[in-house]
Amino acid sequence: MENIYKEALKVHKKYKGKIKITSVPPIKNKHDLSLFYTPGVAEASRQIAGDKNLSFTLTWRGRTVAVISDGSAVLGLGNIGPEAALPVMEGKALILKEFAGVDAVPIVLATQNTSEIIQFIKNITPSFAGINLEDIAAPACFQIEEALQDIGIPVFHDDQHGTAIVVAAALKNAAKVVEKPYSSLRVVVVGAGAAGLATTRMLLGLNCSADKCEIIPGHSAVKEVIVVDKNGALYSGRDNQNIYKQAVSGISNKEKVSGPLEKVIKGADAVIGVSGPNLITQNMIKSMAKNPIVFAMANPIPEIMPDDALAAGAKIVASGRSDFPNQINNSLVFPGIFLGVIKGRLKTITQEMKDKASNKLASLVNNSSPTNIIPDMFYPRLAEHIANSILTN
Repeated sequence: MENIYKEALKVHKKYKGKIKITSVPPIKNKHDLSLFYTPGVAEASRQIAGDKNLSFTLTWRGRTVAVISDGSAVLGLGNIGPEAALPVMEGKALILKEFAGVDAVPIVLATQNTSEIIQFIKNITPSFAGINLEDIAAPACFQIEEALQDIGIPVFHDDQHGTAIVVAAALKNAAKVVEKPYSSLRVVVVGAGAAGLATTRMLLGLNCSADKCEIIPGHSAVKEVIVVDKNGALYSGRDNQNIYKQAVSGISNKEKVSGPLEKVIKGADAVIGVSGPNLITQNMIKSMAKNPIVFAMANPIPEIMPDDALAAGAKIVASGRSDFPNQINNSLVFPGIFLGVIKGRLKTITQEMKDKASNKLASLVNNSSPTNIIPDMFYPRLAEHIANSILTN
């Protein structure tokens, strides 16, 4: 890992980041300049003034998204601020371009005030086809996303929904490998932040807003999910739960099991870590049901190292890291999601679209095995598969 860090720092310094802006048309003479700048540009402006929707076809707006963070929850590093978040946002923009052909602009904000972030995003809407929210801490991330669903372009918090889409896809294939029906799985989720609550919603087939969750009819769902935060298991009526935790706990953990992780993990079929390093022990895995499934996704140090999980008896192990099999990372889906946004000129991203993306991702794995439950980033035309899935009726 130290060698990777040193090499990464070296190339970041060499290239001064990872993306740049370059002109699309060639400008070789005064006539070219007159077409793309003055006087010719005035006609494009006049046309857009008469029909704002033309901004999607006459400017970069129709192919460009913003990747926005306030630096409050960056990777596994925590609240390290906007400047420190910028390399990650550049990375997201790089992935969008390289894997989906979508132009993206990284934007980091010198505020963590929820109202100010909401207003800022509303104000820059005319420049973009979509907004990808990244690395914004819960519960502010929920408030921000919910407040921006009617601004005319999609606002998608990738740490929530991208993670949930990939986890659900991987878990469906993992269930096949251990020969257990997906609908029979008892799952423990470690972490009740953005990724943990969104993953729980997806696994239980919930449609949630603020303090209310409802079961989506016909949605495939696991049997049970128990979410654990630093105070133990979430359950209906527990103290120290924000409204988003309360909403989820009203449907999850039906038996109101209380206590710490080492208690509630006993007998579980799967554990999904979206929290922090070294929170899952080998003894915990040994206490799980037969052929346990372990997704330890904290980055860069997972809840338990994959080799340790396997040594404790885990049948399937996945992590967020690229140096182990079964990398579960939201980068598997967000390029395709935003390619779909561009191709379909979508105004929102619905729960139905997220389900379609998850099902498509799962279906791309042939012959699932303990080391093959999810495609990797280099799966041919991955972004196109995801984009097309969310655009089908």
